[in-house]
Amino acid sequence: MIRVMSRHLTLSLDAVIVAVTAEEPRILTTTRFNEDSVPALPFGPLDTDLDETLELGLRRWVATQTGCELGYVEQLYTFGDRDRQRETHTSRLLSVAYLALVKEAQPSAGAAWLDCYDVLPWEDRRSGAPGIVTKTLLPALTRWAGRDALRRHRVDSNFGGRRPWDPIRVLERYELLYEAQLVPEYQRDHGRKPKESVAAGTELAYDHRRIAATALGRLRGKLKYRPVVFELLPETFTLSRLQHTVEALTGMRLHKQNFRRLIEHGQLVEATGALDRPARGRPAALFRFRREVVRARLY
Repeated sequence: MIRVMSRHLTLSLDAVIVAVTAEEPRILTTTRFNEDSVPALPFGPLDTDLDETLELGLRRWVATQTGCELGYVEQLYTFGDRDRQRETHTSRLLSVAYLALVKEAQPSAGAAWLDCYDVLPWEDRRSGAPGIVTKTLLPALTRWAGRDALRRHRVDSNFGGRRPWDPIRVLERYELLYEAQLVPEYQRDHGRKPKESVAAGTELAYDHRRIAATALGRLRGKLKYRPVVFELLPETFTLSRLQHTVEALTGMRLHKQNFRRLIEHGQLVEATGALDRPARGRPAALFRFRREVVRARLY
């Protein structure tokens, strides 16, 4: 039994739904919630009469709004800051966010897939530091930090000045940009017109870009110790596709031989004996994920 303890509290279920298509991470959004057609994550209030669990409520909302049936789902975080109220809510809004991993499929009307690195463009370092960082964000952050030692340390730690880039610090980087007034959400939340000089990625409604950043950071961290990447792959795949999927999610290139040694050591895949025969290039061996190995290790 789920009980909402106060009539002044609204409980919302929010979903960050991730797929990887053509070596690009994608998130599923909808525009049916606001007049300006700003993309939003799928979300909806918990219905205590219909939903026995929070996850069942989430799955129902996602199916209704996007036509997407979820597979792998995990609870991400609970967002309840007082200043994150949406215009339509007079009560305190508490959002329970979930991360879901799917294979991309055509969504229903009103929903659309967005490239994750259009939303968080500073996070893709597969071709080196993006131009938006070197030409726009880093100079603006440096001016914002000025002589403040703490601000300068945060800029250096998060945007890799003299320190190694940490792919997991996605939320910290977004919050730094927000504090420095370099994303349009800051201007919107404070009743100001967006700055024309800085267009730091595709805006999401409400605080949904913060939630998306939290999800990407969680997913990147989880890749190090859980084989969740296989939730994004077909039943059979080449090792190159596996590597490119991991690279897409981490936003970084990996050394081919080191990656394959890691895969072999983990004993998580096995050859099927079949070959992938592309229209161009050499045939490549197809592999499958050994789910039974993971189950044996867990139990």
